[in-house]
Amino acid sequence: MKDIRPIRNARDHKAALAEIDKLLGLDKLTKAQDDRLEVLTVLVNDYEDHAFPVPDSDPIDLLRGHMLNSGRTQKDLAELIGAGLASMILSRRRAMSLEVIRRISEAWGIHTDLLTKPYDLAKKRA
Repeated sequence: MKDIRPIRNARDHKAALAEIDKLLGLDKLTKAQDDRLEVLTVLVNDYEDHAFPVPDSDPIDLLRGHMLNSGRTQKDLAELIGAGLASMILSRRRAMSLEVIRRISEAWGIHTDLLTKPYDLAKKRA
């Protein structure tokens, strides 16, 4: 078996993924193969975290996406937090309060950490 080295570029990444696929295709892994698979997945994970960073989710975009995916509408949000407040939050004219975040989180199962990240509000017109 060849030595395991850090993944430093796209070629190393591609080779590691190919080896992972090969190991996953085996019916039964030896202890050494299982260890190798584990180390390779850690290295690939680390490389991907640095090479392909995922930006923080914008809470309003996340809320809209959750509503879309779960078949909820602005009316559903309005029933939960109030019509005027729902409209102002979705149009970014008002930030979500901690109480609103708590209600949405409890009712819809969205983690509060995702809703408490900073986000831009709409600029006021002069």
